Amino acid sequence: MQVIYEDNHIIVVSKRSGEIVQGDKTGDVPLSETVKDYLKVKYQKPGNVFLGVVHRLDRPVSGLVVFARTSKALTRLNKMFAEGQVHKTYWAIVESGKLNPSSLLTHWLTRNEQQNKSYAHDHEVPGSKKAQLRYRLLSRGERFAVVEVELLTGRHHQIRCQLSAVGMPIRGDLKYGARRSNPDGSISLLARRIQFVHPVSGQDITLEAPLPDDPLWQKILTPNSTNV
Repeated sequence: MQVIYEDNHIIVVSKRSGEIVQGDKTGDVPLSETVKDYLKVKYQKPGNVFLGVVHRLDRPVSGLVVFARTSKALTRLNKMFAEGQVHKTYWAIVESGKLNPSSLLTHWLTRNEQQNKSYAHDHEVPGSKKAQLRYRLLSRGERFAVVEVELLTGRHHQIRCQLSAVGMPIRGDLKYGARRSNPDGSISLLARRIQFVHPVSGQDITLEAPLPDDPLWQKILTPNSTNV
């Protein structure tokens, strides 16, 4: 766990691929408990540590996660996320065959609970929800490219599903059409940047996550890199 920002009301950490944000049926130790333990030791707190989970990232995704350290911050952050006042930017390594320099994608997504998977439709169908994102090309190699994604709506597996629907599956994402898995089980999707007004101080906050350890990120983002 890497702490990116911390004060009396919030803490923002960089999640590694494979970690779960909140406890689930697997019984694996969630990131929220790791953060609680960190705070308990650092501040020598004798009792339970308050930590509010505000949002989540899929298990194979890495990047920034915001937690609330006070109930006041939790209430305000929940409202901010619900009203779209928190701006999140993602980076993804995708198969580059059908990539445009930039595009606005609009689909209607349906969710299969049993498969834990979403499906994209070009028009509204029963039970579907409208999903929109905007992407732009950051760097491109022969087989893969890095794109920056701005979510305009928040749907289940939205980025993974929509990019796959236009022939740009995320590297390593077998569930959504990638040709092969990543060696560590991750998918090459990073919650790279988050921007919001601090829920208590009113300060403008802009934070960035470090790139994952996978050297392919550096290779593709290096100018004139064409062999990846």
